[in-house]
Amino acid sequence: LTDSHKHKDKHKDREHRHKEHKKDKEKDREKSKHSNSEHKDSSEKKHKDKEKTKHKDGSSEKHKDKHKDKDKEKRKEEKVGSSSGDIKIKKEKENGFSSPPRIKDEPDDDGFYASPKEDSKPLKRPREDDDADYKPKKIKTEDIKKAKKRKQEEEEDSKAKKVKSKDKKVPEADKRKKPKKEEEQKWKWWEEERYPEGIKWKFLEHKGPVFAPPYEPLPENVKFYYDGKVMKLSTKAEEVATFFAKMLDHEYTTKEIFRKNFFKDWRKEMTSEEKSTITNLSKCDFTHMSQYFKAQTEARKQMSKEEKQKIKEENERLLKEYGYCVMDNHKERIANFKIEPPGLFRGRGNHPKMGMLKRRIMPEDIIINCSKDSKIPAPPPGHKWKEVRHDNKVTWLVSWTENIQGSIKYIMLNPSSRIKGEKDWQKYETARRLKKCVDKIRNQYREDWKSKEMKVRQRAVALYFIDKLALRAGNEKEEGETADTVGCCSLRVEHIKLHPELDGQEYVVEFDFLGKDSIRYYNKVPVEKRVFKNLQLFMENKQPEDDLFDRLNTSILNKHLQDLMEGLTAKVFRTYNASITLQQQLKELTNPDDNIPAKILSYNRANRAVAILCNHQRAPPKTFEKSMMNLQSKIDAKKEQLADARRELKSAKADAKVRRDEKSKKSVESKKKAVQRIEEQLMKLEVQATDREENKQIALGTSKLNYLDPRISVAWCKKWGIPIEKIYNKTQREKFAWAIDMAEEDYEF
Repeated sequence: LTDSHKHKDKHKDREHRHKEHKKDKEKDREKSKHSNSEHKDSSEKKHKDKEKTKHKDGSSEKHKDKHKDKDKEKRKEEKVGSSSGDIKIKKEKENGFSSPPRIKDEPDDDGFYASPKEDSKPLKRPREDDDADYKPKKIKTEDIKKAKKRKQEEEEDSKAKKVKSKDKKVPEADKRKKPKKEEEQKWKWWEEERYPEGIKWKFLEHKGPVFAPPYEPLPENVKFYYDGKVMKLSTKAEEVATFFAKMLDHEYTTKEIFRKNFFKDWRKEMTSEEKSTITNLSKCDFTHMSQYFKAQTEARKQMSKEEKQKIKEENERLLKEYGYCVMDNHKERIANFKIEPPGLFRGRGNHPKMGMLKRRIMPEDIIINCSKDSKIPAPPPGHKWKEVRHDNKVTWLVSWTENIQGSIKYIMLNPSSRIKGEKDWQKYETARRLKKCVDKIRNQYREDWKSKEMKVRQRAVALYFIDKLALRAGNEKEEGETADTVGCCSLRVEHIKLHPELDGQEYVVEFDFLGKDSIRYYNKVPVEKRVFKNLQLFMENKQPEDDLFDRLNTSILNKHLQDLMEGLTAKVFRTYNASITLQQQLKELTNPDDNIPAKILSYNRANRAVAILCNHQRAPPKTFEKSMMNLQSKIDAKKEQLADARRELKSAKADAKVRRDEKSKKSVESKKKAVQRIEEQLMKLEVQATDREENKQIALGTSKLNYLDPRISVAWCKKWGIPIEKIYNKTQREKFAWAIDMAEEDYEF
């Protein structure tokens, strides 16, 4: 596949390509006349039939007058591998791989589907995008053949003909028709003119949200006990009790703040009689309820195929009806069309509101956004929407306010949609603009460390941390409303320690605080002397709970950043530093001689450097130890297999020395190949084990999806012949379709 990525050019319109196509054919006719005369005679009849089929389909009207000659020439061109048309075929392959919808622009494509007898080479191109590893060896061989003798090419071509003449040929063509249709439906929005600033869409129609199913009361035999006695709860109180029962085995239910908040909100749902009886959560026994839900979970796992299929079909029906919207004449996938069911708020870290009741969202809470000329979605019978808006300056379809923190929740489009893709693209382009002026900004804040104004000094030191450590800016929060998490501007004196010397390094700052999502940020960083002196100054005469940057907040910092560069925020620095780090690390770590698994390990190591910079941590997966043991047992088994294979090779060599016949020589060769194959498999497993071990506490996905320009990864894949699906899964490839299409192998962030 590597060759197919090397010579990508932006294709011009159909007519221009068609002229090139003709020229190539003319050259080719001259070159291949002498070598192909026999084949030409034998296949003339077939091609006449084929051309007729093409005309029926209306796909080759431009060729009508001289179709016989041209078709022979076309046959020769495809067969010979187009010595002079080399670049064109490469173009077609590249186009087929990285920009699927462009396939429909190829003038002769329809002909390939009209006749299954047509040469199978171009048939592969539509398939390549759908499944990039589809028969890669075949494609590679075709590329190599261009540099070999025509004789070999003819042999290869005749083999291909034999395969085509078998019974399977029609289903093969049929199979490939399907991906072709799917590809044609893909919308290449990045090639279209963008809307004026602020306008997100011109037409929007959707079916509204899917609400959580109503509560079904527990069976009579499932009991709730209070103080050792059975107690029948009212429907509302029972529903909230089930939320707690479902979480009984979770550590949340042991936390004091969770229990306190739950009990307070649960009592609000109780009748006055229940309130007077249930006064202590510790006397409540939810065990019976909890066992019932565990049994339900097990029963779901044991469902028959038919039952599972029923559920699957129902989900597919919902997706078909509610999971898509029409935006500007294009069908777009909606990300989260189901409204979250009621339950207990968990929060991250020690959130002060954990355990509170998330109320059921009703149609009366919902704001619908669609265009005036669209069919407005109907609310469920007996209900009405809170409001219907027609605001094309926002991207959301549905919104409501949740009751825990009063934040607004949205139903948006899928990450693969135009709106999300444009936003991503814009984000990385802004980060690339920062690259051009980052040196100037750095010189500026270095100068500001010496400013006479304390406010300017604090701003400059904060900006240094945001740039060097990729810290978040940190927002002001109301006291006690959320978890005690901070960012750069909201750091307190207690969050840092200054060490004039530590572990052989001078001027070390030790950070220890809870960042976003209550993830601990702990780092020891050597800083420049002037930064260190300024921090000592900022901490003078302050208590541990006082702000480190008392003359700075995010509003002041962001206003300053906007003055430095339009659109610049602390997040742009994170995106810039993350992307530039990945690019540098890939250059340093990629060894051209490595095989694909080793190169992927290098990629993950580069990705990990970024995740560490951005402090993207995770708890080791619960199944980590078990999966590592399984992997180790596979490695051990493979080592034994390798030892056996080497013994067999040794005895085969000894045998060959004695016998000295052709059979024993062949045996040695096959044993050698077996040893090589097992060695490769063992290496792959060992690389996998190293990768898993190194990444057990690092979350690679967050940076890969949100902070790393995907074009860097795509260019790296194209440069080293790595299948893109080894880096991005199907969903991610859909999200980054714009990057896969536009990035060349020489792309620089």
